[in-house]
Amino acid sequence: MPNSKKPGFPPPLAPAVTLDDLGPRVVLMGPSNAGKSTLARAIGRARKMPVVHLDLLHHLPGTDWVPRAPEAFVRLHDAAIQQDRWEMEGNYTRLLPQRLARASGLILLDVPTRVSL
Repeated sequence: MPNSKKPGFPPPLAPAVTLDDLGPRVVLMGPSNAGKSTLARAIGRARKMPVVHLDLLHHLPGTDWVPRAPEAFVRLHDAAIQQDRWEMEGNYTRLLPQRLARASGLILLDVPTRVSL
């Protein structure tokens, strides 16, 4: 059996993480057009969790992506993260510290730009 500590052999793989291992509040981040919304909906369905799309909180409904007032977005975001269970997709790094403080898991999509275009 090959020894993974010898040169030329890859290190052993980390144990697989299941969706349940991520806990009840999952943050999903990644570049634009990487599939965050699609994956969030699939995870939400599989785990019977509400999905929060940060773009929908950030923009006024029924508009062509007109942003809300910053304080209104912060209120909606902070109310959403106080819930017991959620799958939250989007970046909006200005509010990331409080989101991660409440999150029990993180999924980061590392998709090259050439793939997400």
